[in-house]
Amino acid sequence: MKRVYRAASLLQVAHARNVLISAGIRCELRNQYLAGALGELPMLETWPQLYVEDGDEEYALSVLKRAASAPAGNPWICEQCNEQLEPQFTCCWRCGYERGSTLS
Repeated sequence: MKRVYRAASLLQVAHARNVLISAGIRCELRNQYLAGALGELPMLETWPQLYVEDGDEEYALSVLKRAASAPAGNPWICEQCNEQLEPQFTCCWRCGYERGSTLS
């Protein structure tokens, strides 16, 4: 098993785990309850960590890198309510209009 991710926050590690699972990569979350050993163990060793099979390491790292990068594109304007939205959103948070859909 190879470690592909670790962070001080369990929330960040859980998100990375969900990203890997969505990409079809089996992973194992370790150290989620080890924070109480801080001081007895080195700080970084008590952080939650994600491990994958040796053969999945390269793919897992590329998936995590893509997930961490900012989405490409420009902000867009909702055709229904004129709300300005960031490029990662495919649906308007204000009115529910789906980007690129046509009104009937």
